Amino acid sequence: MDLIPRALQLLLDKDMAGFAGLWAVDGVLEFPFAPPGYPSRLEGRAAIEDYLRDYPKLLDIRGFPKQVVHRSVDQDVVVAEFDAEGVVVATGKPYRFSYIAVITTRDGEIVSYRDYWNPLYVQELAA
Repeated sequence: MDLIPRALQLLLDKDMAGFAGLWAVDGVLEFPFAPPGYPSRLEGRAAIEDYLRDYPKLLDIRGFPKQVVHRSVDQDVVVAEFDAEGVVVATGKPYRFSYIAVITTRDGEIVSYRDYWNPLYVQELAA
């Protein structure tokens, strides 16, 4: 599945519309560990695109030094592990964060993306 390398390249290119375009029109983006004040679920490509629009103004992603894709017994489901590194735009602080995502596709589009990120790290970045 070339979805993960393609998705990561779109993030490097800061092409948030292209990244959101990987979702099906009815696709879902979930953040199971979202802290209060952050969305835990976005439904539909338009909502996902709206949410991601200003991401490059927050984080300047410059690389993905670790990328591992685990295939599941279901050909439409993968688990992706990747590290993103870059700079927090507002502070200039270095950014390196590990992500784990469980991604389900249908007809080449994302229908479910569960992003298991650490909300405590976001609080550190804001400090």
